[in-house]
Amino acid sequence: MSKYKVNIGDVELISLTDGHGSGEATEIFPTSNLGVWESEYKDLLDGKLIHPRFGSFVISINGRLIVVDTGMNGPEGQLLRDMKAKGIDPNEIELVINTHLHPDHVGWNLSNGKPTFSNARYLIPKHDWEYWTSPEVINDAPWITDSVVSLNDERILDLIEGEYDVTPEIKTIPTPGHTPGHISISITSNGHHGFILGDVAHSPIQAKYTDWSPAFDVDPDLARITRNKIFDRLEAENTLIASGHFPEPGFGRLKRANGRRYWFIE
Repeated sequence: MSKYKVNIGDVELISLTDGHGSGEATEIFPTSNLGVWESEYKDLLDGKLIHPRFGSFVISINGRLIVVDTGMNGPEGQLLRDMKAKGIDPNEIELVINTHLHPDHVGWNLSNGKPTFSNARYLIPKHDWEYWTSPEVINDAPWITDSVVSLNDERILDLIEGEYDVTPEIKTIPTPGHTPGHISISITSNGHHGFILGDVAHSPIQAKYTDWSPAFDVDPDLARITRNKIFDRLEAENTLIASGHFPEPGFGRLKRANGRRYWFIE
């Protein structure tokens, strides 16, 4: 099987990439230490820079295709090309789930003013919608008008909250902190378990340094609590994890070695 595809019971999960960001490690993670990066995670560094991936995932279940997050859609955006290369037809997507409403997760919701996935409905966490469309926030977040509010105008947007059953195998899990309504995706099929993180974490370094929160967290303290709670659970259950910001393809598990937790590539 391709390294970009994994099976969780009867569910197939396909990793996609829209490109990469760039920034100094200690600016993206203000409480981190460059010496730790250089001594323990040098493979993640480019000088002092790190390049988080803009990742998305396609869930294939019983002939249905579901996209989780839609990348940045920047000048070098490659999501649609990556879909084509992996045999995915955007017109066959039935559902799009945005884990939250940061610009690198909603960028391909629309293309040229029209829904990119023309036959899909879009699911967005209600608490994120309320936060990002509030008057004090939306004026500084133009992507919300361009890539989110327009979905409502097209009448293809559904707001969800709590643990929402997308299918019998797929459920949204509230994981707030990074944004107020941030969600992750739990997958259960035939006794197998998977979990799409969203932005609960941005780098494999957070498996060991779980308290390091990135600068983009709306509520860093809550994000830290959520990350510790979710990571403890996923480690204990040996769950297959899919992370859009981790290096390609973003599949792995949390395990212990030498008394510390690490990210092990699947």
